[in-house]
Amino acid sequence: MMNCQEGLSKNSVVGLGLGQFLSLLITSTGLLSSELAKKGINAPTSQSFLNYILLALVYGGIMLYRRKALKAKWYYYVLLGLVDVEANFLVVKAYQYTSITSVMLLDCWSIPCVLLFTWFFLKTKYRFKKLVGVVICIAGLVIVIFSDVHSADRASGSNPIKGDLLVIAGATLYAVSNVGEEFFVKSADRVELMSFLGIFGAIVSAVQISILERSELKSIHWSAGAALPFVGFSVAMFLFYSGVPILLKISGSTMLNLSLLTSDMWAVLIRIFAYHEKVRKSPEFKIISVTITF
Repeated sequence: MMNCQEGLSKNSVVGLGLGQFLSLLITSTGLLSSELAKKGINAPTSQSFLNYILLALVYGGIMLYRRKALKAKWYYYVLLGLVDVEANFLVVKAYQYTSITSVMLLDCWSIPCVLLFTWFFLKTKYRFKKLVGVVICIAGLVIVIFSDVHSADRASGSNPIKGDLLVIAGATLYAVSNVGEEFFVKSADRVELMSFLGIFGAIVSAVQISILERSELKSIHWSAGAALPFVGFSVAMFLFYSGVPILLKISGSTMLNLSLLTSDMWAVLIRIFAYHEKVRKSPEFKIISVTITF
C-alpha cells in the first residue's frame, strides 16, 4: 500500500514539474509567434513545418532502428496529423488579429472540450468540482471575448473578434488532438505516435504551404531577425511535442491542459523581466487568478 502511494506521489510530482516545463515552452511559442506577427510575417503553417520534420527524423529514425510492428492503423495517424496541423494553423493565425493575452487565455477552451471528449470516448469519470471549474472557464472565455468587443482603446490587434474565434476553433482541435494522443500513448506506442505525427504532419503542412503560403514565404526578407524566431518556435514546439506524450501517460490530457493554464503567468513574467514591459491590469488578468485556482 505504501509503495503504491509513493508511486502515485512520485508520478504527481513528475507530472506537475513536466506540466510547468511544457507550459513555459508553449509560452515561448506564443511570444515568438507574436514577434513574427509584429514583423508582418504571416505564415502559420510554415512555422510548424520544421517541427514536424524534426519529429519525423528523430522518432522515425528510432522507430526504424527498433523495427517493431505497428500497434495502430496508419490511417488513424493521418487523421491525427491533419487535426494537429489545422489546430496549430488556426491558433498561430490568430496572432495576426488579436492580442497575445487573448490568445493564451482563450486557448483554455480546450479544457472543457478535453473533459467532454475524454468522458465520451475514453469513459473517464470526473467529480463535481471539475465540472464547476469548466463553468468558470467558459465564463472567463465570455468575458475575454466581451472585452475584445470593446477593445477600441487597446492595442489588441486588427480584428480581435476574428482572432478570438480562430483561437476557440484551434483550441477545440487541440482538444481532439490531445485526446487522440492520449489514446495512442496508452494503447499503442509513444515513438510510433511521434514519428507518424511528424511524417503526416509534415506532408499535410507541405501541401497547405504550397497552396496558401508560397507568396508569403517569397515576400519575407530572411534576416536574422526573421529566421531566429522561426527556428526558435520550431525547437520549442519539438520539445513540447516530445514531452506531451510522457505527461499524457502519467496524468492524462486533462492534467496537460490544466498545466498549460499557467502559461498566462509565464507570459506576464517574461514580458516584465525580459522585455521590460509594464503590464496593465485588465479584465483578462482578473480571469488568470480564477483559472489558476481551478
